[in-house]
Amino acid sequence: MRKLCPNMDREDGLDTVLEVPIPEETFTSNYTRNNLTSWRNMKTWMRSQIEKSSATALTTLFGGRNTELQILLGVIGAPLVPLAIPTEHYSINKSIKDHPIEASMAKYIVQQYVAASGGEKLLNSIDSMYAMGKVKMAASEFCTGDVYNEYNGYTNNKKEVKIKNTNMRQGIGEVGSFVLWQKKPALWCLELVLSGCKISAGSDGKVAWRQTPWHHSHASRGPPRPLRRALQGLDPRSTANLFFNSVCIGEKTFNGEDCFVLELKAEPTTLKARSNNNVKILHHTIWGYFSQRSGLLVYLKDSNLLRIKVAGDDNIYWETTMESSIQDYQTVDGINIAHAGRTDVSLVRFGDYPDTHSRTRMEEIWSIEEVEFNIRGLSMDCFLPPSDLKREPEGYNMVVSNQRFPFRARVSSLKLSSSKVVAVNVDDSDSMSSEDEEL
Repeated sequence: MRKLCPNMDREDGLDTVLEVPIPEETFTSNYTRNNLTSWRNMKTWMRSQIEKSSATALTTLFGGRNTELQILLGVIGAPLVPLAIPTEHYSINKSIKDHPIEASMAKYIVQQYVAASGGEKLLNSIDSMYAMGKVKMAASEFCTGDVYNEYNGYTNNKKEVKIKNTNMRQGIGEVGSFVLWQKKPALWCLELVLSGCKISAGSDGKVAWRQTPWHHSHASRGPPRPLRRALQGLDPRSTANLFFNSVCIGEKTFNGEDCFVLELKAEPTTLKARSNNNVKILHHTIWGYFSQRSGLLVYLKDSNLLRIKVAGDDNIYWETTMESSIQDYQTVDGINIAHAGRTDVSLVRFGDYPDTHSRTRMEEIWSIEEVEFNIRGLSMDCFLPPSDLKREPEGYNMVVSNQRFPFRARVSSLKLSSSKVVAVNVDDSDSMSSEDEEL
């Protein structure tokens, strides 16, 4: 990871310290022909991407790279977990007998996880954290037509049309890096850069927000929720607090390892707070697989389903499923931290018309380069939201964009009016609308 950029304007000028380090792969790719081009490519990472990635500048052709970057950052970049995490530290000894057997088992499994991660005393001594890592993302598949999902049950693959089918194992993907700062109880800030496009997100304990080159800064609805990326093996204390109120639903094998499966569902009141008049979140559930051998979290899965009301009585449904394998645990200051993993995402859209159904698959490979705890000088000022933060009024939290889904295909003559909104993470105000055009 490179942390310095030479001064391209003055040879005798001081190097610039990058806020987000750049992966070495950026300079060894096929796009780089010489060292000078490498440093100029680095300079583009530092420039503002607002003009470059504006709605009018983004390519609208099928398979446009800028549009693909938009959906990758919007979906995988900074997703949040289903509900806020309690900040108090629970003790299993006081409450295990007061709950049903499934809940009591979950509390016992969480207690074993805390012990495997470094122990309750050590985890409670952590006041803040810094992590820096690199990522590689790709939109691996896009299908349109009759695609199967558990809600509509369509299985007619004869009408399925595969528009794109790639795999990062083929060397295809967008390279990037991220820096995460976190301070208890609910303060965090993430900066992630992917192939020159940057997304920022954070929480000051009162509101969670997100900022992208193609949208103004905006706050997510409902109470602030933690960053999912932090729960992928980086923050054992928050992971334990999240799953303390879960239930154990059984045992499963993951990658040849026997695991206990804990399940946690967002309460109806939480879902209602994240919904509005046009969009209703029907469910959001998260599962954690804890190894019976090591006690550590090895697999994290969450799924949410939302319904979007469109013109007339029609509805559009979006089902988002994220699955993360968590690997390469290493000890940092006595705490077990995951240093690598992989996340697979599936987006399924369905509604009243089978020809409008689509499925998009995305994948991310990530690794952690640096982790530090108890950062001195990390104050509240580091977690302040942007000055242009827009708080959406009640009943409306969609940021309308001129861009639709990242891939376009003509599969039907059915028209969508401009009021019909395509949304992925609508509770995070990262939705996109379609124009008057054919799907």
